[in-house]
Amino acid sequence: MVWWPRGPQYGASAVSRLLAVQVAGREAVVVLCSRDRRRGDRLWGALPPMPVVAPWWPEAWDVVEAVRQRFGIDVTVLRLLTTSRLRMPGGTVSYLAEINPAADLSELPLTPWTAGDPLAPEPLRQAWAHPDGPRRLVAWAQDRLEAAGIALRGVPEQRKTWNLSTLWRLPTERGPVWLKAVPDFFAHEGALMQRLGPAVTPEVYAAEPGRLLLADAPGDNMETRGPALAPMVDLLTGVQAGWADRIQDLLALGVPDRRLAAEIPRIEQVVGEYEAGLDATDRADLERLLAGLATRATAIADCGVPETLTHGDFHPGNVRGLNGRFLIMDWGDSCISHPMTDELAFTRPLDPADRESAADWFMTAWRGLVPGCEPERAAELLRPLSPLIGAVAYAEFVRQIEPDERIYHIDDVCDHLAIAAAEYRARQ
Repeated sequence: MVWWPRGPQYGASAVSRLLAVQVAGREAVVVLCSRDRRRGDRLWGALPPMPVVAPWWPEAWDVVEAVRQRFGIDVTVLRLLTTSRLRMPGGTVSYLAEINPAADLSELPLTPWTAGDPLAPEPLRQAWAHPDGPRRLVAWAQDRLEAAGIALRGVPEQRKTWNLSTLWRLPTERGPVWLKAVPDFFAHEGALMQRLGPAVTPEVYAAEPGRLLLADAPGDNMETRGPALAPMVDLLTGVQAGWADRIQDLLALGVPDRRLAAEIPRIEQVVGEYEAGLDATDRADLERLLAGLATRATAIADCGVPETLTHGDFHPGNVRGLNGRFLIMDWGDSCISHPMTDELAFTRPLDPADRESAADWFMTAWRGLVPGCEPERAAELLRPLSPLIGAVAYAEFVRQIEPDERIYHIDDVCDHLAIAAAEYRARQ
């Protein structure tokens, strides 16, 4: 979930930090551990820092490759331990990684790891971040592939791991198959994608709460501009219109309920917990915004655009396409909310001309789907409210991920609250 602010009214505060992403190098310190069924988990020590290809902390493939090339051993990255920076990208990042307990480590230049015990129990740790967790996950995938009659044609490859997901690429006779595991708060993703079907999402070969196997989607991520954006909008809005009168079905699938009336108490709670991290101006504007939330929610409802399934992170990079056929990826952030929150997320990162065109496509689509509705007015009323919904989601992430990995979201809640205050202020 990302809220992309644009415009000079935001200044150089927390909002500008969201945008000031600089290409920076990353070096990895890999702390080795192993699991032995007789002797239990063991910490071996840390390898020297080594440069890796990608600057983004969750990327694991390049860490695995760097260790293999430099030290001749295979590792599986379990989780992040420490960082030299408070924000991605780049910097020195240490990871806990698992090795085969039979591996010969006698020639490795290991040094003791002194920054705490990474093997100490932690109740919020994800299953894939424990020693032997990745092996069990991949074994589940292999069993499901066999049950589906799909033969593996190579070694599973770890691509990414962090507190919100882990992703593996499995080479098979049908091409790449993607194994994804997610936390409990995204556990509905697989069931929802199965219901949406291969006309909307990649084909789901198998799904259980928190893990799924996906067919490879043809084409490329649609980091594109211009008229090619229009079919993406039509695909999403058509799906949303089809689910508007099936809210109970969505709830039965476990899709989170973020309808505006239900969200107001959560927003008030999160503002109360985090407002100390804001400046006085933002706090005052948030208080005024909160005082009018119920009235604003009623006005939004009066616009006639129904609350329904929303993607939660809808942007061109989460769409793949080939020959005019598009699929929408990554439904973990999906929820029941107002569909114009997806319009705001989709249009914010675009250049001004594309932003205006894309917004028009959303408005035209909804006016056609619900004659007499007022999507433009709904979107305008939602501008200060949508980042508040994002702040609630990030606060829930922080509460449910282990302390070492909260660095990924250290400022996300306050950043979104500051954006909400700025959006409100700009409209007074």
